Amino acid sequence: MAKKCADPRPSWDEYFMEIAEATAKRSNCSRRHVAAVVVKDRHILSTGYNGTPHGTANCFAGGCPRCSGKVESGTHLEECLCVHAEQNAICQAAFHGIALGGATIYVTISPCLTCAKLIVNSGIREVVYGGDYAFLDTVKKMFRDADVTYRKFEKSNTTAKKERSKHAH
Repeated sequence: MAKKCADPRPSWDEYFMEIAEATAKRSNCSRRHVAAVVVKDRHILSTGYNGTPHGTANCFAGGCPRCSGKVESGTHLEECLCVHAEQNAICQAAFHGIALGGATIYVTISPCLTCAKLIVNSGIREVVYGGDYAFLDTVKKMFRDADVTYRKFEKSNTTAKKERSKHAH
């Protein structure tokens, strides 16, 4: 009888979060690189990253007045032209006629209130997020009220050990 080997592949959460992290590299925002991947039945439906709208100059090329200036983080948000990663992923799905009902969204940071409202109204049922970015109690309550589950992504012990050993050499 053949001996069963441990599956060396990343978990589904790790796989989709790694895709989100790679997608974030496409961000054209000069302040923060964020990405979202929308998944259903272990298949990618849509991706998005933060940056200026189609047809406008990229953020790093001066397209966003807020990002091209020297303003403190969290201020002058009304001047920001950048679209959030979650917004772009939801818009891309809509543009291509893809329904998101029952899907999971993987996001490199926790969603803001505006993105959370779009997540709820798009029918996404689960949010898996990487880092915390002002993850408001208001957002958490709205998710609970709307029956949208959310959880912080945690790398498995196996993956964390692989990462540590990779950096130790």
